[in-house]
Amino acid sequence: MIKKTTIFYFTLLFITIGSKFAVAQKTGIDATKLRHIIPLGGNAWVSAPDTITDEGLTGLKSPKSTADIYFRLSTAQDIQLALVVRVPQGNSTLQLSAGKKAFVKKLSNAAFDTVSFGKLHVEPGYIKLSLKGINKTGAVYADVSDLVVTLQKADNDIAYVTKGSSFHFGRRGPSVHLRYPVAADKENKVKWFYNEIIVPKGQDVIGSYFMADGFGEGYFGMQVNSATERRVLFSVWSPFNTEDPKSIPDSMRIKLIKSGSTVHIGEFGNEGSGGQSYMPFPWKDGQAYAFLLSAEPDNAKHTTTYTAYFKDVSAGKWFLIASFTRPQKATYLTHLYSFVENFEPENGDKVRRAYFTNQWIGDSDNNWQELTHAIYTGDATANANYRKDYAGGKEGNKFFLQNGGFFNKYIQLKTPYDRELTGKKPVIDFEKLPNK
Repeated sequence: MIKKTTIFYFTLLFITIGSKFAVAQKTGIDATKLRHIIPLGGNAWVSAPDTITDEGLTGLKSPKSTADIYFRLSTAQDIQLALVVRVPQGNSTLQLSAGKKAFVKKLSNAAFDTVSFGKLHVEPGYIKLSLKGINKTGAVYADVSDLVVTLQKADNDIAYVTKGSSFHFGRRGPSVHLRYPVAADKENKVKWFYNEIIVPKGQDVIGSYFMADGFGEGYFGMQVNSATERRVLFSVWSPFNTEDPKSIPDSMRIKLIKSGSTVHIGEFGNEGSGGQSYMPFPWKDGQAYAFLLSAEPDNAKHTTTYTAYFKDVSAGKWFLIASFTRPQKATYLTHLYSFVENFEPENGDKVRRAYFTNQWIGDSDNNWQELTHAIYTGDATANANYRKDYAGGKEGNKFFLQNGGFFNKYIQLKTPYDRELTGKKPVIDFEKLPNK
């Protein structure tokens, strides 16, 4: 772990106080809004074999490595760039570049210091700075903990992952949702929820979860788990509030009723806990997949059984994922939603996108209704203004969600959208849905 020395802190304090006083004297602007210390631990990615930790870029040593640092401004202006950096041994030359503009600096400070690299003119949107080593006499080029950006004018909409926040979630990037309100006469009567997903070509990034059928007690969608594995995943939360599934009392555990023949059954934790099922399945980008979820409340036992089915639309084939019984509550489906998230922090600098279409709900009397209204929302990372690479809305007659990759055209959260009615109710032979 990198430890900043007392000398560095006194140096930084002296520089900060001096610069704030000078700026305040000249402009009358609160200088604390002009100087931003952007931690690499939450805002940078580096190519292998080098790594980013919570402490920043530690031990940059490969001549082939480039660290990319991101932050966003909403106003065009000139900015001053500096790095909090040290060279543990010997001398090093570093290059910090933005597009075609490059700053080269020779360094030999063994303790952390704030080193100025130069001035850059930027336009509104995300700024990407690339850092690499040019020459070194020691074992590594440098350790870098922070990028220091001094603005010409205050920007109240500046976006980056701040010190003291979760770098893990900041690097994962913002998650975005589509929430599907149900008409008042259908509330507490939704037995079935049907939805379809299409992930466009090239948007199937490792670490992506494209979730189709979310509900008050769980979620159901498809993931990219590695370069060789993809899953269809269905999870139901236990009513017992814990992050450790092993601590759930037996009376409050999610009970498996049935599952598909190739489905793995287990438990999950760290985001609440409960029952989990997943089926390895080689789903493909550019193709449509359907998700069908049901809820069967048992008022006498005060339980609900949730069952999830997945369809390969092009093959016309349904699969049973799993059926779970959840104790302590008898209910139909509530709080319907979809989401796109990235669960792999190392891929938080890549964009992913999905289309959601043909949403329908059905009640216990087999009355079906098309859902054409959705409200687009974001998670804590988006709402805290740490990242603004998120989007959602409508294209043609499909809803869409997009996140990651530091694209510039973000779309305001909490925006409602409506698509046209298609009237094409899904054709489902319920008697022939698979039972194993």
